[in-house]
Amino acid sequence: MPATEDGAETPVEAENVHKVDARTLRGLAHPLRLRLLAALREYGPATASGLAGRLGESSGATSYHLRQLATYGFVEDDPERGKGRERWWRAAHRGTVFDSGRFLSHPDPEVRGAVGVVLHEMATTHSRELNTWIGTMSEWPEEWREGWDISDFQVRLTPDLAEELIGKVHELIESYHGRVPEGTEGSANVRSHVHLFPRPAA
Repeated sequence: MPATEDGAETPVEAENVHKVDARTLRGLAHPLRLRLLAALREYGPATASGLAGRLGESSGATSYHLRQLATYGFVEDDPERGKGRERWWRAAHRGTVFDSGRFLSHPDPEVRGAVGVVLHEMATTHSRELNTWIGTMSEWPEEWREGWDISDFQVRLTPDLAEELIGKVHELIESYHGRVPEGTEGSANVRSHVHLFPRPAA
């Protein structure tokens, strides 16, 4: 879902990316709201009942949490589709960015708890997406079975160099955004997960 979670300035911040503050973080910090927002960003506008079917939830729950997301500015009505009885929703931004380090040291325990919910749900989502790919990769063409990666690396860094590396990785991934037009034969939406964190020496 989010574009970045480390607070570093990235090129996408000028491209319809929402910078979360302490108030809006509280509105986002719910597992179903995070899943709803991710689904709208990945699959496009939908109704509460359509999202309920996709996510295996009740339409009452999805409707309530969509309204909460709208209150905090994460989703909005889709005027091109909302002409019938059902209300259509769309994501208000392409991505989300927030400074997790600042929120984790916030004096308000509710803010610290909220960022914990968001980060743990993101980690769960990343694991679920990767496991889904591994479980279904045999169904994809051979070219895609070659064009994927699961790797881990270890390198000694200072906090400043770690932040520099994160910025460069984000910049590289963003440089591919928009290079392949929608509907290009043989193309697919590709998910990239970036995890960088320190480990104890022993």
